[in-house]
Amino acid sequence: MTTPTTPSAAASGTWTLGDRTVHRIGFGTMRLPQTGAAFAADTVPRDRDQAINVLRRAVELGVNHLDTAAFYFSPLRSANELINHALAPYPDDLVITTKVGPGRDLAGQWLPHATPGQLRGQVEENLRQLGRDHLDVVNLRVVGTDSVAERFGALADLRAAGLIRHLGLSNIRPHHLAEARAIAPVVCVQNMYGVGASAEQKELVDLCGEQGIAFVPFYSIAGTGRDAGATTDDSRAVRTAARAHGVSAAQIRLAWTLHQGSHVLAIPGTGDLDHLAQNVAAGSLRLTEDELTALASFSDLAP
Repeated sequence: MTTPTTPSAAASGTWTLGDRTVHRIGFGTMRLPQTGAAFAADTVPRDRDQAINVLRRAVELGVNHLDTAAFYFSPLRSANELINHALAPYPDDLVITTKVGPGRDLAGQWLPHATPGQLRGQVEENLRQLGRDHLDVVNLRVVGTDSVAERFGALADLRAAGLIRHLGLSNIRPHHLAEARAIAPVVCVQNMYGVGASAEQKELVDLCGEQGIAFVPFYSIAGTGRDAGATTDDSRAVRTAARAHGVSAAQIRLAWTLHQGSHVLAIPGTGDLDHLAQNVAAGSLRLTEDELTALASFSDLAP
């Protein structure tokens, strides 16, 4: 078995988000408030104690980078509130990254993305839910190809006011990154990325590396399953590597993303303690050059 008995996120190495150092294996909280698909209309709230135990165990395993959002909630659970209850007062080294732009009403229906003037309210809502006087990192979530200048500029103003420490972007194109960097420093980019990624997606990963910006892939395990979670349609290369290392396909997928550059972070999410341990252990996996070549040459759903 390649996976250590007692995994630690420290084995994944470190990267800096502005002036904050984090382990490259972090934790995404999208799945904590509910079981099943994250934003399904019939979602079932997750057991509260289970969610809290997973958060506390993640920190025990060395995770010091959490990804969240105020719009991560189910009828009874909010990711931010769970984080607050489980971890406050927060460890000094813990970095909480949140995102703004999208919003959901109390029924869970998506609202139009926030205007520049509405972003302050979203930032303040995250502050209230997390019980903090500032946010470590705030990502502007983008839909489409339109300019981000006004919205990113509004967040830069909140950064200057002390409500935000660092800024990032999510779901972007390369021109968004250039536009934002002309306004304020960008410490991270969150985009969909994983085994089977397109050349265009890889170009953005490399661009971030050249500019010293963290690249934080989402759906790196779920792939085409997206919000609903991982599918069983793994490529032959993924299955072969998993057998060779005695680990799961999900661990191979995570390890592969971390091999794409020292600036690549991972934020796998789960509500299961065993899956949490496996995700953290993936940070210590070392794939061979032959395995990396095989994984790069197969599409995500190759037979």
